[in-house]
Amino acid sequence: MELIESKKIFGGDQVRYKHVSKVLGCEMVFSLFLPKESQDRPVPLVWFLSGLTCDDQNFSTKSGFQRYAADLGLAVLIPDTSPRGSEAADDEAYDLGQGAGFYLNASQEPWASHYQMYDYLLEELAELVEDCLPHGSSQQAIMGHSMGGYGALVMGVKNPHRFQSISAFAPISNPTQVPWGRKAFTAYLGPDESTWAEWDPVHLVKEAKDEIPIFISQGTADEFYPEQLDESAFLEAAEVANYPVRYQKEEGYDHSYYTISTFIGDHLKFHADHL
Repeated sequence: MELIESKKIFGGDQVRYKHVSKVLGCEMVFSLFLPKESQDRPVPLVWFLSGLTCDDQNFSTKSGFQRYAADLGLAVLIPDTSPRGSEAADDEAYDLGQGAGFYLNASQEPWASHYQMYDYLLEELAELVEDCLPHGSSQQAIMGHSMGGYGALVMGVKNPHRFQSISAFAPISNPTQVPWGRKAFTAYLGPDESTWAEWDPVHLVKEAKDEIPIFISQGTADEFYPEQLDESAFLEAAEVANYPVRYQKEEGYDHSYYTISTFIGDHLKFHADHL
């Protein structure tokens, strides 16, 4: 693992590392914000999973999260969104292939050879990040935007003993029923839809044995809402399962980082309250 960048911001450090991933079979980059408290004691770690076409830099440079994370004493991890490089399969479309890993484990070729994002995050990257925190991490939460909001729901609901809370901006909460999800699942998981359920938050919430709190923000002027981001099935499943979800619509806000930067403080405060 190699440190490739370090910038001082709000008393903390915004750093970037690159490493060769054994799980993904390619070189990967991730970003990490370390508040000044991390030099003296363990601090909570919040994961942020980015959306389609993004990498580890979008959230770092556009959201302004560091001011809030510094005030709350939170470390924040931003992984890349997919495998990268000439060896990893790709597609000409923006919503499949590089930049669109969907945070799952692909079972179909040519994707399965590299697109094992779920295992990469949960196992390999998690271990690497512990080595980057001077005193380790005492507790963890997970959040994301759009495709990354989907990833946060999947990883958080699947791993309630790893993460203490989940939040999302405009998540793809029912991917088996919307165009983005159906396209990705068909490619990555194959045409047999019976294999898709384990990667759909609606099914996961229905089957969950343990619950952790979820906070979702959705802009009413989001250009992808409701076609790609319909929340009805997820909220219905959560209500039936008595799963704690706070779903908040924000009038006039869209799908952009302007929306994220407006409400990121609320989301980080939500996580701080549960960490």
